[in-house]
Amino acid sequence: MRVVRGEIWQIDLGMVAKPRPALILSVPAGDTERALVTYVPRTTSLRGTQYEVPHKGRGFDDGAFDAQGLGSVPHAKLMRRIGVLDTHTLTEVEGAVRSWLGLG
Repeated sequence: MRVVRGEIWQIDLGMVAKPRPALILSVPAGDTERALVTYVPRTTSLRGTQYEVPHKGRGFDDGAFDAQGLGSVPHAKLMRRIGVLDTHTLTEVEGAVRSWLGLG
């Protein structure tokens, strides 16, 4: 399965059988790496935290990518690709993740 950083995928996160859209943040796995992706979930339940990056897109309700929800799943949990994030918003998500993890 080809998964590219910056894509938005519908992912089975195992939460009450509710698939969620999420931004793929990791680079593609090589042949010798585990078939995992690291993601930032998209939410419509906004709290207004400094770690939420607002996102509006065609086909999406208003929402945000929540850097505090960072996680990883095997490729088998990826259901379908539903979009690609613009470069500006991807950069903002990267900054929110760095801030959340204390990486500068």
